Amino acid sequence: MTGLAESVAVGVEEEFHVVDLRTRHLVPRADQLLQRLPEERFTQELLRSVVEANSRPYVRLEDLGHDLTALRRTVIEAADGLGLGIVAAGGVPLVDPAALRISPDARYEQMLEDYQLLTREQLICGAQVHVDVADRDLAVEVAHRVSPWLPPLLALSASSPYWLGTDSGYASYRTLIWQRWPTTGPVRRFNSAAEYDQMVADLVRSGVISDPGMIYFDVRPSAHVSTVELRMCDACPNVGKVVLLAGIFRAIVLRELHAIEQEGPKPDIRLEIVRAATWRAARSGLEGMLVDPVEGIALPAAEVVRRMLAGLRPQLEATGDWDLVTTLSEEALATGSSAARQRRVLERGGSLSDIVDLLVKETRSDVWETAFGGPNPGLETTLLKGYEGVQDEAVIEGTVREPYQPVFKVLDRLGPVELRERETARNRYMRESGMTFQVKALEGLEGEASDREATDLYTKMPVDLVPRLIAADDWAKIQEGMPQRVRALEAFLRDVYGRREVIKDHVLPAWVVDESPGYRPAGWRVHAGSIRCSVAGLDVARDGAGRWVVLEDNLRVPSGIGYAVGNRRMAAHVLPELDRSSVLDPEGTAALLRDALLAASPASDPVLGVVTSGAQDPAYYEHRTLAQEMGVILAEAADITVRDGVVYAAGRRVDVLYRRIDEDDLLAGPIGADLLNAVEHGTLTLANAPGNGVADDKTLYRYVPRLIDYYLGERPLLANVTTYLCRDPEDRQHVLDRLDELVVKPVDGFGGQGVTIGRDASARELDAVREQIMAEPERWVGQETVSLSTHPTLDGERMRPNVVDLRAFVLMGKQLLVPPAALTRVAPPGSMIVNSSQGGGAKDTWLMRVDA
Repeated sequence: MTGLAESVAVGVEEEFHVVDLRTRHLVPRADQLLQRLPEERFTQELLRSVVEANSRPYVRLEDLGHDLTALRRTVIEAADGLGLGIVAAGGVPLVDPAALRISPDARYEQMLEDYQLLTREQLICGAQVHVDVADRDLAVEVAHRVSPWLPPLLALSASSPYWLGTDSGYASYRTLIWQRWPTTGPVRRFNSAAEYDQMVADLVRSGVISDPGMIYFDVRPSAHVSTVELRMCDACPNVGKVVLLAGIFRAIVLRELHAIEQEGPKPDIRLEIVRAATWRAARSGLEGMLVDPVEGIALPAAEVVRRMLAGLRPQLEATGDWDLVTTLSEEALATGSSAARQRRVLERGGSLSDIVDLLVKETRSDVWETAFGGPNPGLETTLLKGYEGVQDEAVIEGTVREPYQPVFKVLDRLGPVELRERETARNRYMRESGMTFQVKALEGLEGEASDREATDLYTKMPVDLVPRLIAADDWAKIQEGMPQRVRALEAFLRDVYGRREVIKDHVLPAWVVDESPGYRPAGWRVHAGSIRCSVAGLDVARDGAGRWVVLEDNLRVPSGIGYAVGNRRMAAHVLPELDRSSVLDPEGTAALLRDALLAASPASDPVLGVVTSGAQDPAYYEHRTLAQEMGVILAEAADITVRDGVVYAAGRRVDVLYRRIDEDDLLAGPIGADLLNAVEHGTLTLANAPGNGVADDKTLYRYVPRLIDYYLGERPLLANVTTYLCRDPEDRQHVLDRLDELVVKPVDGFGGQGVTIGRDASARELDAVREQIMAEPERWVGQETVSLSTHPTLDGERMRPNVVDLRAFVLMGKQLLVPPAALTRVAPPGSMIVNSSQGGGAKDTWLMRVDA
């Protein structure tokens, strides 16, 4: 359940009434508002008195709350300039239907012709929640199974007691108006999406509805993406209540998905009881009785809600939502429904105009007072003026996320001029410490070069001064998910250089291994029982919804540990003002690496060494630093000798060589045969082992979830990017047809070399890739493009959003562990390729403590 739950995103569509602040009536001025709003986030609705806002999908409920708050702030600011008020509620008590008109859209005009007064009476607003599912067959089944649990959500949202100036006697009269459409209510069980789609087609053919968009079931599967959409709830003045609805509905969906996966008996859902429970919720809200979904009896609303949450606790804990959802639910039960608050205005001698004022105030105050606990709109920073990050980790809709606010307060106080001075200090520190990625001689410089010019020639991995924060729960997911992949890949390496059971059992086609460029004869020479992958570096990234996905597995000679530690040392030296007390300390990582290397040798008191290609190696700084901090030998291939089966490095016996050199370069030399003999007999351990390249091949990447199931019997905890193998004719055609949408990679590529991102490539570049795929299809894979998150990066004057990923490490010794050091890699402006060899940079990465 955990792996599934943590990757399921949720999004919301909110509808807002537009009212005149002078008359307090609904007014048909949504079109004027929409001219002031970003069209990708706001749309028109059936009536001209309604504006709809669309959140982005998010995994974290906090992110969803921040986005909804920002959207409300945007529409309220636009309304302020027009003398209008914004109301997030199911209905507004003051309405002049004659003054309202249908939005100028052919579809809406046809609906008016077909449905007459029913169309004009849609003076209502809802909050729709979308939850990801894997496919439409599941979406159709889930849409039916969740129906008994929806009435309590309606009760929580109830905010429409008045209809055309009269108390309707219902907490949600919107529900009764909505149910007049011919295609509303709970959806029956269908055996497949195809059967459901046929039903929709039959309804359209009947002429009762004009198009599939008029399917208004309480929950409906999306027609074009794999989601289920909750449509039952009233719009809510309080953002926190919308977030509450989203969190509970996602948990309900997850519970049903888990039940479907377990293939238990299908529930017997009586739709007449569901309809009756829905009526009861619309009538009572939170102030009366509700029908308990389990027992089918009337119970106080608060008891039904608390019972429901108790039953959903495993799902809410799996998504990390339990604390937030229980807090928001208790607040909702304590304050009661919006319908009850509206009625109290009249009970205390107020008017219908006062109710409208209350709704405008509640919709507005929940944004400006940040009652949800979201980002503080009062934080202003000149560094982020005009910042345009869309899927950003630090900024959402122009507002600094709460965890980043202390950081940006410090950076803004320093200002651009001082930060440029700190960059100069950074460059000096890196030069003096030798902290470079690719050392270049400064030959050819005429005269005295500036500090910046010298450093640019000296390094190809600039370290940005803005730290990147990884939340404690995110880091916990990574710490749990990465060792799982490495365990499976270690088992795979032992198997394919042994009994090859994975191929015999038809888990993998033989060609995946046999045709892999990384499958080497040397891999068969590794001593039985040896650890083949002492150090793994996995590249993970967040997509726009906040999901963590694995981009690559690196099991040959992954670099970055030394830079992750070095970045913190440099940052602490250059920016001591930042408070790092809540951040994990990467110091001690070298000692953890040393322990893992010691465990790789069968010797009783093994001697360690690091083998490097020398000072010309791009990552030589790391090789030297790690050797020094582990207190071990640093040697080049030319310094290694073998005598009587014993290996010596720089004249000293070694039992383990931490290999920071390509295996071909190490083993192709004059001592290669003797080294392999020592490896085969167990007198030398190469870490990592030769032949590991077969496990980080881009073709094998597609099968890693299958390997986790085969070797471990577990569900993958971290997701893969959907990958297509160009060797396969069907996949190849799919890639060729969508070259401008996909990412194409060589199967044995590394360092970002040979990668083509279709949406950024020119027609000429795509033609070249097409020719390469056609000529050697087995050398290429295509992947779906993941919209990676961005992070503010200083460009000398202000912040720009640059794409980032994260390289974290797994050490395999006596036990698997993930050290508290991770390397954030930063793509150049306008690029999605973060690799240092392609001009990428880095950041100090703050792994937050659990108690932060």
